[in-house]
Amino acid sequence: MPELTYTPDWVKNAIFYQIFPDRFAKSDFLEKPTHIEPWDSPLTRNGFKGGDLQGVIEKLDYLQDLGITALYFNPIFMSAANHRYHTYDYYQVDPILGGNRVFFSLLKEAHRRNMRIILDGVFNHASRGFFQFNHILENNEKSPYLDWFKVYGFPMNAYQGKPNYSCWWNLPALPQFNTDNPQVRQFLYGVAQHWIEQGVDGWRLDVPFEIDDESFWRQFRLVTKSPNPDAYLVGEIPSEAQEWLQGDMFDGVMNYQFTAACVGFFGAHNRDETMISGIMGLPEVPSLDAAGFAQRTRELLEIYPKQNALAQLNLMDSHDIPRFLSMVSGNKDAFRLATLFQMTYPGAPCIYYGNEIGMMGGREPENRATFPWDESLWDQDLRKAIKTFAHIRNAQPALRTGEFHPIYAEGRHLAILRHLGPDQLLVVFNADSTGWELNIPLGEHFETGIEFEDLLGGVGAVAEDAHLRKCTLSPWQGAILKPLT
Repeated sequence: MPELTYTPDWVKNAIFYQIFPDRFAKSDFLEKPTHIEPWDSPLTRNGFKGGDLQGVIEKLDYLQDLGITALYFNPIFMSAANHRYHTYDYYQVDPILGGNRVFFSLLKEAHRRNMRIILDGVFNHASRGFFQFNHILENNEKSPYLDWFKVYGFPMNAYQGKPNYSCWWNLPALPQFNTDNPQVRQFLYGVAQHWIEQGVDGWRLDVPFEIDDESFWRQFRLVTKSPNPDAYLVGEIPSEAQEWLQGDMFDGVMNYQFTAACVGFFGAHNRDETMISGIMGLPEVPSLDAAGFAQRTRELLEIYPKQNALAQLNLMDSHDIPRFLSMVSGNKDAFRLATLFQMTYPGAPCIYYGNEIGMMGGREPENRATFPWDESLWDQDLRKAIKTFAHIRNAQPALRTGEFHPIYAEGRHLAILRHLGPDQLLVVFNADSTGWELNIPLGEHFETGIEFEDLLGGVGAVAEDAHLRKCTLSPWQGAILKPLT
């Protein structure tokens, strides 16, 4: 087995796409219960739209065309909730999604295309329908499974009144496991190991900080890495996560600190404070100029071991917060430029389904709308730009695992040097409403006379007198400049 500090190389080179299964794609070839809401009807908190995994199989061409190489699924196991965080059976994929048969077809087809799949692991809590908890509901203090959960009295208030058992956020539908019980631990470890053995490429761990026991997560790493050392373990940790990323627990975390920095810089003059306030429990998101943004994004690489910094899941938004476009008041220029940064920054970028076509959405459930497959509703220019960024990242190793050096950060202007061995790229951002005539000090990085092509199709630039010149960036534009040899 690789050393503890190793993180999977495939993650460092991946572009993820997050899929909320009930809302991404619905196949006409998969029979479902009859009481499914119409796909394009208004959202309801508890309604099911009927998205399924066969629909995902049918959209793999679309995802590959976009440049996606890995999929992160919100929970797919049997559940009575459309988000499926209320797990009934950890060994059975929800039949509305197609069950185990369709999931394994998806896994096989994704792997055939060299695409990876990670699943959402909800191991802090289950549901009222989970067998061992239901056993307690039926038998009260006589249930042999009583110590699988923390029950404080009988009869149990599972549907009315204040819950008298431990449950997540005091929600009676989400009873929390008693992970001090060795049998509970072995059950959860068995689930985690089983799906890795079945070919799943990793786990995204839901609210792992709720299981405040480092020994639990150290053992979890061992049992999941044993069948596949390249299994990816990424935790939902919104804060800085140094204690989680020391090689003995997770490979990376959902990088909401990165999200906050991007909102702070690219959304500085377009923020919707009603959307941003309190996202993922983070403190106030500051407005950042280029210097503050450069400092913060560099810090987020330096506070972790390099292997872990390269395995961060860098997201603009998710199912738990408003979409980035909504947080920046619909400013697509800000979102497009932020995505360019995301695609040229170390760590694995993650696109939340539909962002690439301009989907907006506020707090839950508005951020979980159905994907509109009518292409006349898409922002085609935005999708084309994000596709271009993704394919350039996939083609340029320096953008994935190269060193990251901000070399210029003034006002709303930023220049980043990415280099890997002899390969060097300059990524330049004009996050301002006026044009920027480049005059960037290059130090000793490039010799005078070197010409640069813009991989995004711009006019390029020239190194003169240790400065990058002869290029003007339009408002809210960027460039990926590669030296011509």
